Amino acid sequence: MYKIVEKGLPWPLASFHNQRSFLGIDNLNYLILQMLLKEDLPSGIYNFADDKALSTNELIQIINKALSKKAKFWNIPKSLLEKTAFLGDKLKLPLNSERLEKLTESYVVSNQKIKAALGIEKLPFSAEEGLIKTIKSFQKEK
Repeated sequence: MYKIVEKGLPWPLASFHNQRSFLGIDNLNYLILQMLLKEDLPSGIYNFADDKALSTNELIQIINKALSKKAKFWNIPKSLLEKTAFLGDKLKLPLNSERLEKLTESYVVSNQKIKAALGIEKLPFSAEEGLIKTIKSFQKEK
């Protein structure tokens, strides 16, 4: 997605509305530190995620913001994209049903269990802040 935005190409899957969980490095570090400091933390499986899930369209907007670009979206009808992906299955094209599903499905986890165990109401950084920091680090590497 970063490369699509960086090249100035419009996001062709804007007609899909999904939600994805993210976790910025600063929130990860914060949660680990809080776990180390909490002496009576119950053992268990905890999901780490930023407080707010983002849609892919929001992610594209954030990437554009970090790159100081204007977001470009194509609202191609879902049915046309799904038919194209089905054709991609048959002709072995880059856009196939599996890839379309991976790009458009939702994947959200809840961080409520770890926040409750640590007595935290809100993580210190938003998903947008974490993503912008990450994207700007890509630019520094070049």
